[in-house]
Amino acid sequence: MKSKIRKNRNRGFSLIEVMFSMAIMTIGLVSLLGVMGLAMASTATSEQNAIAKRLANEALESILTARETAQIQWSNIANGNCAVGTGCTTGIFLAPAQNINCAGVDGIVGTSDDAACGPQILEQAGPTGVWTGTCPPDNCISLTNYTRTIAISQYGADANLNNVTITVTYTNPQLKVAQNYVLNTLISQYR
Repeated sequence: MKSKIRKNRNRGFSLIEVMFSMAIMTIGLVSLLGVMGLAMASTATSEQNAIAKRLANEALESILTARETAQIQWSNIANGNCAVGTGCTTGIFLAPAQNINCAGVDGIVGTSDDAACGPQILEQAGPTGVWTGTCPPDNCISLTNYTRTIAISQYGADANLNNVTITVTYTNPQLKVAQNYVLNTLISQYR
């Protein structure tokens, strides 16, 4: 009786058991590969989102700079197509979606003189991690995939408060769909 029990313990796995365990492992590995693909796509999307956020913040800083500049009146911090310093009575910020250009002569993004400056290029430090100011070795990202809309309106009946909505639109390269990053805030004429 003891010899039969010993034989059953030393028998090992049957071919069916090995095949079943290999099938379970294969399903697990294929699922893991799918998760890795989603993680890589999410990483690329997060870079696009970070760039859009940076461009929206750049526009907001530009509006705040315009408010702080003594040569620009509060009434000019609105949508219009006036050039800074011309004495025009409407706004200086262009309303429709604009390509991402560098700030023109006035140093304020989103105004009529930006087109003359040309497309903005985002420069990031290259493989050494040191920014050199030239492409290559730095990584230069063209921002032709992005547009920015600056919408400024008076907030209710209060003439001292403006509602600012900045929308950066870009096409996600993985999903091939347009996505928006929206920054909405209030600014007052008081510094």
